Amino acid sequence: MSVEITWLGHSSFTLKTERETLLVDPFLDESPTAPIKASAIETDYILQTHGHFDHILDTVAIAQRTHARVLGNFEICEWLKQQGVAEDQLTAMNLGGGVNLPFGRAQMTVAHHSSGLPDGSYGGSAAGFLLDLVDLRIYISGDTALFSDMKLIGLRGIDLAILPIGDLFTLGPEDAIEAIKLLDCRRVIPCHYNTWPPIEQDVTSWAERVRTHTTCEPLLLAPGTSITL
Repeated sequence: MSVEITWLGHSSFTLKTERETLLVDPFLDESPTAPIKASAIETDYILQTHGHFDHILDTVAIAQRTHARVLGNFEICEWLKQQGVAEDQLTAMNLGGGVNLPFGRAQMTVAHHSSGLPDGSYGGSAAGFLLDLVDLRIYISGDTALFSDMKLIGLRGIDLAILPIGDLFTLGPEDAIEAIKLLDCRRVIPCHYNTWPPIEQDVTSWAERVRTHTTCEPLLLAPGTSITL
């Protein structure tokens, strides 16, 4: 069995198995790099790492239309309920907790970042997700700084890490390489870059440094393109 991973620009991804589709941090309608609008997305699950507008702006509309189950922290799930997402669609979690679902297992991991919601509400703790998906273990860091416990996350063996490299608000290129070393991941997909000028990066140059300084394989996607693992 395989997983098809598609970058939808910024930090939005779909992960498709033979039976389910997972959507990560939907930010499509107002994203300058998204190749698709929220109205065209079909998904079974939405993984919400935190509450900033550039990660959650389309979550309500997609969840209401598709009836997808949303995994997020308790505060975000309470906020989504207030926005009209049905309670039985929400799986409220918190850092360190995990849940077994038809696609596999999702565990919420620590991320060092803030998490205010678009209307100014408190968004709880920012997070990442460690997914056991088919025969792959995928780590989605979410927006984060570098932290030494990435080494503990990596002890289980990471087939693919999805890491931000844009700097300013998240890991920059050099810290992302240090994160790769701590995680000891087999492959990495960069995200959260080139959406706007303040987070522009030379991703090709970064990928060459990853190859030089780590044993990890960088996988570069353009928005709208996919890779199957």
